[in-house]
Amino acid sequence: MAAFDPILTGFPGLDQALDSIRLGDNVVWRVSSVDDFRYFVGPYVEQAIRDKRNLIYIRFAQHAPLVEERPEVKRYTLDPNVGFEPFTIEVHNIVDKEGFDAFYVFDCLSELQVAWAADLMMGNFFQVTCPFLFQLDTVAYFPVIRGRHSHDAIGRIRSTTQILLDVYRGDGTYYVQPLKVWRRHSPTMFQPHRFDGKRFVPLTDGHAVGRFYQLREDMPDSEQHLDSWERFFTYARMQYDQGTLSEDNLVEMCRLLITREERMAQLILRHFRARDYFRIYKRMIGTGTIGGKSCGMLLARRIAQSSMPEYAEHFEPHDSFYIGSDVYYTYIVTNKCWNMRILQKTDSGYFSVARELKDRLFSGTFPPEVEQQFREMLEYFGQNPIIVRSSSLLEDSFGNAFAGKYESIFCVNSGSPEERLKEFEQAVRTVYASTMDPSALEYRRRRGLDVKDEQMAILVQRVSGTNFGNFFMPSAAGVGFSHSAYRWREDMDPSAGMLRIVMGLGTRAVDRVDGDYPRLVSLDRPDTTTLTTIAEKHRYSQHFVDILDLTTNQQTTVLLNQLLPHLPQWYKYRVLEHDFEAESRLRQRGRYREVCFATCQNLLSNRTFTRMMREMLHVLEENYGVPVDTEFTVNCTSEGDFSVCLLQCRPLNSAGQNEQAVTLPQLAEEQTLFHTRNASMGNSRHFPLDLVIEVDPAGYCNYPYVKKSDVAHCIGKITHSFAGQGKKILLLSPGRIGTSSPELGVPVSFADIAECSVLCEVSDSTAGYMPELSYGSHMFQDLVEADIFYSAIFETEQTLCYHPKLLRQFPDLFSSVAQEFPELNGIIRVFDVSGSGLSLWSEMLRSEAICGIAPTE
Repeated sequence: MAAFDPILTGFPGLDQALDSIRLGDNVVWRVSSVDDFRYFVGPYVEQAIRDKRNLIYIRFAQHAPLVEERPEVKRYTLDPNVGFEPFTIEVHNIVDKEGFDAFYVFDCLSELQVAWAADLMMGNFFQVTCPFLFQLDTVAYFPVIRGRHSHDAIGRIRSTTQILLDVYRGDGTYYVQPLKVWRRHSPTMFQPHRFDGKRFVPLTDGHAVGRFYQLREDMPDSEQHLDSWERFFTYARMQYDQGTLSEDNLVEMCRLLITREERMAQLILRHFRARDYFRIYKRMIGTGTIGGKSCGMLLARRIAQSSMPEYAEHFEPHDSFYIGSDVYYTYIVTNKCWNMRILQKTDSGYFSVARELKDRLFSGTFPPEVEQQFREMLEYFGQNPIIVRSSSLLEDSFGNAFAGKYESIFCVNSGSPEERLKEFEQAVRTVYASTMDPSALEYRRRRGLDVKDEQMAILVQRVSGTNFGNFFMPSAAGVGFSHSAYRWREDMDPSAGMLRIVMGLGTRAVDRVDGDYPRLVSLDRPDTTTLTTIAEKHRYSQHFVDILDLTTNQQTTVLLNQLLPHLPQWYKYRVLEHDFEAESRLRQRGRYREVCFATCQNLLSNRTFTRMMREMLHVLEENYGVPVDTEFTVNCTSEGDFSVCLLQCRPLNSAGQNEQAVTLPQLAEEQTLFHTRNASMGNSRHFPLDLVIEVDPAGYCNYPYVKKSDVAHCIGKITHSFAGQGKKILLLSPGRIGTSSPELGVPVSFADIAECSVLCEVSDSTAGYMPELSYGSHMFQDLVEADIFYSAIFETEQTLCYHPKLLRQFPDLFSSVAQEFPELNGIIRVFDVSGSGLSLWSEMLRSEAICGIAPTE
């Protein structure tokens, strides 16, 4: 049919009043009840059947069916509770499958408000579905209930649909008033029309018009024009103030506002009080849930503060804001990226389309009502620095940490209001764009989450810290684990927990950083380290500090020595140690200056602090039921007091859970690849290996610096070539795996090594490579979640044996699996050890690991 051929509605008088419905028209009926819509949809269905149309009924609501089951009608039954994105994509796929000239009846749009809790998402659904229907020359009927939606939601529908009709019923008569009829006009088209049983008669005389408007005036006062989100929380607050708030209301507030993940919801409902939900609601921007990171932070703070009242004065309060998860999809829809988003969800476009979509997300604009809320939030914070943190629906949940996969952006937040708004909006865009980062996509796909509804909420936190002249930072920051998988002494208690702590911003604690070593602290022995001399402590300590520079308005990294002149003496005492040997040598040469390095030693000597951290980690693990990983800052005072700000908490797939019983073998040295003690992380395990990838330390050291990233890419190519084959792969790599500095190790991403079962960082003093047990880093989180075993091979007593020549007896597959990197042949070797008996044995309680060939029995 031609696009402008008239379509019959089953009401000849309505066809005349509207100058006919046409192919491509979406027709929205705003009614007082679904029954009023039934009156008009029945004749439309019968007419479509007579005209032999491809008639489709999209069924998703709780109300009674609008179209009875019959062979002439295709029915698709969908569940909007799966989430906005899966539901919307499923509708898109149906429309795409049915093709051109199809006729549709949709259930009541207002029911989507029930499933998705807010008008915003209902409007988004219509804004992305209506144009696709139009593009395929379809005709679609949609009912929506008058008075249940905000003016903004109806405005979105009005601006998108081709026809919008208001329907009223009174005195046994139906009235229809067209509000929008695209590209059609007549002198009486937009007048109210009365249906007299045959015709739709426009009301033109004063008496009839007056009676119509009196009818409208006398209708029940149900038109609040409030978003269902606002309506629910307004009513819940009223009940709370009257003391009648029910348990069901608390469950619904948890579902709408915080999480729908069952285990987290149970913890929230156990520990939260009604006032906690209202405090969150008060600080929401947009609608939707606050996401996993916000949920974990708030839950952990509530558990710790209620369980440890004796430390109340040491807990720093928070005043965070939350950008609701609905704003993310609204941003995508507003910036006309939805079609690209659908293509990205396909197998063929999953990675390829993501690159373009990421660029589009970097440059979008925000709806005016959202931007106004941004302004009000920034006015609250003034010029205090803030951090814009990802808080996706799946993030920090049981089994899915997403550690380091999405962005967090510091905003120094200085300058004029417009400059601060511009900086903040770009930070939000960056977080949104990070959902399309290859490492995040690979993580989701590998864990079967690529089809899940993964909206991005955002947590906006005031940065906890102190002004030191022209720079800003906390006294110390770090990560804390309730269970330590790494013991450097046999008498240490893994259940006491561990800290990885740094001076300044905590970014140096969660990332593997260039040439720096955060302080590792076992909380049962906080003063103990693996280092014995001042020279060792200095060398393997923190030499750089991450700060917020208030003059350049950016986060930056500075040498510790550059900060020393600006630091007060009380602060130096808390976090620094002196290298007295180096200072003595300088004095002998007539040079007098401080030689300091950061260890947070005196802070860790404060037993109140270490006891508080140990008890906090213990109580969190006790309530979560699994070990946890936290992030925190510490701020000290000149009087010696301190406060801890708990920034994040997530359940950890714990080493030590589901242990195998492993007996370590007695192997001859010539049959042992490596044997380490107190240098590994991971569960006890035993399995044979299939492949060993070895990076030669000297060869890598001598390889051109600008091409060292090729080594990482080559490793990724090799491991991906064995994906899905169930191979057990061991990687031996010099220095730090995953470092951002190629001179310290191979700069692989987690995606490059995700197929590995064992990772070993190999020390080589001649080439200058030193492993770092990266407990607490984002790379460590990836290893834990993927259940990848880690060991460091040092040139110390922790390595009882390392015999890489053992591998030379096995065939090298490099030439067959990495043909495009011929220059790396010899620097990288890929040994096929399958069937040889080469195996890994690890016994966690003894913190001992052996890799070698056991004699056959």
